[in-house]
Amino acid sequence: MTLQQNYWAVVPAAGVGKRMGAEIPKQYLEISGKPVLQHTLERLLAFPLLQKIVVALSPTDPYWPELPVSSDPRIAVVAGGRERADSVLAGLLGLAGIAADGDWVLVHDAARPCLRESDLHTLVKTLAKDAVGGILALPSHDTLKKVEAGKIVQTLNRSAIWRALTPQMFRYQLLRDALSQALERGIEITDEASAVEACGFTPKVVEGRSDNIKITRPEDLALAAFFLEHP
Repeated sequence: MTLQQNYWAVVPAAGVGKRMGAEIPKQYLEISGKPVLQHTLERLLAFPLLQKIVVALSPTDPYWPELPVSSDPRIAVVAGGRERADSVLAGLLGLAGIAADGDWVLVHDAARPCLRESDLHTLVKTLAKDAVGGILALPSHDTLKKVEAGKIVQTLNRSAIWRALTPQMFRYQLLRDALSQALERGIEITDEASAVEACGFTPKVVEGRSDNIKITRPEDLALAAFFLEHP
């Protein structure tokens, strides 16, 4: 395979974020005067290697046009699906005809607004010559317990456990095919790496920063605001 060095991004943003308990999707909640998704896309747009960002939105999303970044010519919009994997695949299909098979695609969570450019450079540099790709991740520093019916049944070896972050970066055709096949086979897909793994590949892990948090619960908004205000 000829290794290309073109970079694209896909941002699945069709979710509603039920755990936030908010009236609007979490990607439109404000942090430091801007919606979460505005912060996230600004971070990606500032990365000079990215040629285009495809954002997968709910077909009934009324909030997107209000974002200043929505008019940026480097951003394209597609209709997302019910699950994350459906939205990511829709984003990948939105790159058909412009992304080469061996190009890189970075998939990044809409609700991770604290991404640092240093992490992007580290990810790109580490995976530059890899045939598959990999993900940003963090080694676990906590003691991990396997729990069933509210009771601990096992203490896991944390030395082998990493927490997956985003972006997750893979070759365009490989990721598109992996997601398509996993969805057709009914495999549970929790992130892009899990689809790639289901096809027999072994993605690499690249250690990222601990402040690359995902907005999941209300208390995460204040923490994200702190990180954004203290680079």
